[in-house]
Amino acid sequence: QAQVVESGGGSVQAGGSLRLSCVASFRFFSTYMMGWYRQVPGKQRELVALISRSGTANYAESVEGRFTISRDNDHKTMYLQMNSLKPEDTGVYYCNQYPWNHVINSGGQGAQVTVSS
Repeated sequence: QAQVVESGGGSVQAGGSLRLSCVASFRFFSTYMMGWYRQVPGKQRELVALISRSGTANYAESVEGRFTISRDNDHKTMYLQMNSLKPEDTGVYYCNQYPWNHVINSGGQGAQVTVSS
C-alpha cells in the first residue's frame, strides 16, 4: 500500500497552472529528501523536482523557472506549483522519497496532468 497520496492533477491549456499536493503517511518524513517524478508512456520515469530536508530545491532543466517544489514537514506534505505549463509537461506525476523507494510508492495512481496546446 502506497504511503503517499498525490492530488491536484487535471487538464489545462498551455500557459495554465496547477498545484500538486502529496500527503505522506510514513514516519520521519522530515528526514527524507523528497521528489516529484513524471512518467510518460513509453519513456523512463524522470525526476522533475527535488527538495532537501531543509527545503533546498533542484529542478530538471525542462521545468526550471516554471515549477516550484515546497514542503511542510509539520503536516508531512509536499507541493509542486506548476506554472506556464506546456504540452510536454503532460504525464502522471508521482511523489516519493529520493531516490525512488518502491515501498513508499509503487508507481500506481499518481496525479495525471494533461496540457493541451
